[in-house]
Amino acid sequence: MATTWDGACSRRAALGGAAGLGAAAALTACSGAGGGTTGGGGGGGDSKTINVIMVNNPQMVDLQKLTADNFTKDTGITVKYTVLPENDVRDKISQEFSSQAGQYDVASISNYEVPFYSKNDWLAPMDDFIAADSAFGQDDILKPLATALTGDDGKVYGEPFYGESSFLMYRKDVFEANGITMPDKPTWDEVAGFAAQLDGKTPGMKGIALRGQPGWGQVFAPLTTVVNTFGGTWFDEDWTAQVNAPEFVAATKFYVDLVTAHGESGAPQAGFTECLNGMTQSQVAMWYDATSAAGSLDASGSPVAGKMGYVAAPVNQTDSSGWLYTWAWGIQKASKNQENAWKFVSWASSKEYEELVGKQVGWASVPAGKRTSTYENADYQKSAAPFYKATQDAINAANPEDPGVQKRPAAGIQFVAIPEFADMATQVSQLVSSAIAGQMSVEDALDQGQDIATKLVSDKYKK
Repeated sequence: MATTWDGACSRRAALGGAAGLGAAAALTACSGAGGGTTGGGGGGGDSKTINVIMVNNPQMVDLQKLTADNFTKDTGITVKYTVLPENDVRDKISQEFSSQAGQYDVASISNYEVPFYSKNDWLAPMDDFIAADSAFGQDDILKPLATALTGDDGKVYGEPFYGESSFLMYRKDVFEANGITMPDKPTWDEVAGFAAQLDGKTPGMKGIALRGQPGWGQVFAPLTTVVNTFGGTWFDEDWTAQVNAPEFVAATKFYVDLVTAHGESGAPQAGFTECLNGMTQSQVAMWYDATSAAGSLDASGSPVAGKMGYVAAPVNQTDSSGWLYTWAWGIQKASKNQENAWKFVSWASSKEYEELVGKQVGWASVPAGKRTSTYENADYQKSAAPFYKATQDAINAANPEDPGVQKRPAAGIQFVAIPEFADMATQVSQLVSSAIAGQMSVEDALDQGQDIATKLVSDKYKK
């Protein structure tokens, strides 16, 4: 979650460093681009003005730049943007939507928020707008994303701006030089074996990169998918915490042992950006992370462009294990400009907007991962040839309703879609990072994690 979720911004910074561009300049672009209102408040608007609050990822920066000359020119609707870093924007949107203040008409939300935002009646359903907007093409939205943005009442509460899953990225040239063949659907045991074989075979290159940095969207993005495929879960169907259950412990020990023995240096502090840098700078032979990273690895100017291979997320007991994430648009229920808000959502999530980005910014910058038509576009296929099919397959294989081997009390693959998850998983992630650093055992970390999960979630949700 590029952090996955904020990884797109991180990717730009990381690739800038790898390609010799100044990371500081890249970060500046992420935090302050776009003109209009950036980092400030929204404020009420007239009927021809809508207020949009969104995360400061590069795709959103492109959106800002293209709005006035295209959307506003065609509709007469002015868009006032408020753009903030991920953690800040999540807090501000939560405060705004929970109070239904109506200051912002549209917000960038994800499939993590949609289940409980819609249940709390904070979002306006989009079904009537979709039905009246035949050009939008709801059927073109990839099914896993459409399902993830639908509420328990069957109504649509979000439209994706871009989406991602996770897969295994590896150096084809290094594997070939060492006589190793990567399966299309590797198991985690096979991946661990490859990491051991390749660790140190090339001077300065470790076997694999895995996130170890604390954060529910950092170490627990990939680690929760490993827990799922090893047969574990955060909670059973009755909301009893399972953090120190044998399957959760086995998966975490596997992950910690693998990254400790054959992973990148500085693993306890390594997040998406650090792992991307390691892969880009030939410091690791493999990396399990967001599909959205592939665009940076195979971008023009990348030192590893043309050397990368992409296969399905490794598995243990399940048939697939990739995560699912999307930055999407939600319309606030209290908005007084819902019709114009929909016109903005319809434009920003449209096939035509992708084509606009492709022509004016470049096909590598298209906010992909949401529409079937994107993967049928010859221009996009040419630009993303090494990874577009693997990305599409990974997203289509993701199943947030059934990601493991047992029934779950709430949807989600790399998260549990309840508001308490972010705080709970962040606290547990700090313990797991300590285990990666060798400061405590996995068992001790997860025993403490069990207490945290029980106190913050089980005690509240168990009947």
